[in-house]
Amino acid sequence: MGNINNENKATFSDLLRAKFKNIIEFAASTLLKIGLTANTVTYFGLVGHIIAAYFVARGMITLGGLVLLLMAPLDFLDGTMARLQGKSSKLGSFIDSVTDRTAEFVIYGGLLLYFLQQQDDLACILVYLSVAGSVLVSYIRAKAESLKLEAKRGLLSRVERYIILIPGLILNIPLVSLWIIAILANLTVIQRFIYVQQQARKEDSLETH
Repeated sequence: MGNINNENKATFSDLLRAKFKNIIEFAASTLLKIGLTANTVTYFGLVGHIIAAYFVARGMITLGGLVLLLMAPLDFLDGTMARLQGKSSKLGSFIDSVTDRTAEFVIYGGLLLYFLQQQDDLACILVYLSVAGSVLVSYIRAKAESLKLEAKRGLLSRVERYIILIPGLILNIPLVSLWIIAILANLTVIQRFIYVQQQARKEDSLETH
C-alpha cells in the first residue's frame, strides 16, 4: 500500500536547487562540454573532501574549510549533469549517495584525528554525536522510503549541516559548528522517527481494517 501521508514537502536542498536552477544547469552543461561525466565529478568531489580532511587533521582548519567550500557545490552538479545527458541511472544514484555520505564522514574523521591529537575529549564526543546524528538522519529517510513512507522533514539535513560546518572551519571555530550539529542532527533524528512512526501506524491501521 502506498504512502497515505506523503506531502512531498520540499527540503532546503530542493529549494536551493530550484532557486539556483539556471546557474546549476549552466555549470553542469559547461562541465559536460569539456568532457567530464557526472561520475567523474562525483569522485572528484570525494577526493576534494579527502584533501580537506587531511588539512583539518593537520590543524590547518581554515584551509580545510576553504577546500570544502569549493567542493560542496559539486553535490548539486553531478545529478544535473546526468539528467542533462539523459543518463540518470540507478547505478549513478547509488554511487552519488554513497560517496556523499563517505565524503561527509571523511571530514568528521579529519576533525576527530585533530581533536585526538589535542587530547580534547569533549570535542571527540561532539564529533561522535555529530556523526551518529548524521548517519541516523540519512538512514531513517532511506528506510522510510524503502517502505514507501516520507521522511524529508527535520531541522538538519545534509545541506544544512554543511552550511553550519563550513563557516565554522573557515573561521577556525569548529567546536561551535560541532555543538550545533551534534544537538540539531539528533533532534532531527527524533523528528523523523516520530513522523515516520505516525505514518506507519496509520498505514498499519488501515491494512488491518
